[in-house]
Amino acid sequence: MEITNKMSSIVTELKNFVFKGNVVDLAVGVIIGSAFGKIIDSLVKHLIMPIVSVILPGQQNYLAWKWTINNKDIPYGLFIGEIVNFFIIALALYFFIVKFLGWVMRAKKEETATVVPAPTKDQELLTEIRDLLKKSS
Repeated sequence: MEITNKMSSIVTELKNFVFKGNVVDLAVGVIIGSAFGKIIDSLVKHLIMPIVSVILPGQQNYLAWKWTINNKDIPYGLFIGEIVNFFIIALALYFFIVKFLGWVMRAKKEETATVVPAPTKDQELLTEIRDLLKKSS
């Protein structure tokens, strides 16, 4: 009986953990982030870096950019491609998080902001009385 109760408790705790909103949101974010990373990777590898390799003198394919030391190839072109990839992802995230979500948050804040009405005569009198009492004590 005790083992069954412990197993049931563990299964219940696991179910509560897995199906909590934050875990599901995180999983969706990771999946979308992975897909977004693949799109940016393709953009860098198939569009940007080939254009860079045309603009820069020398070999026309950045994949072939490499140093050879002691008959060992060091493919610095691939490294440069990954750096460009990183900066494009960072730039896209910056614009999405800071600019777009900031704009959305400001719009929501303005939408929900309530205007404080001017104090009534009674409230003004009570404020004056409070201030006078603070001065006298």
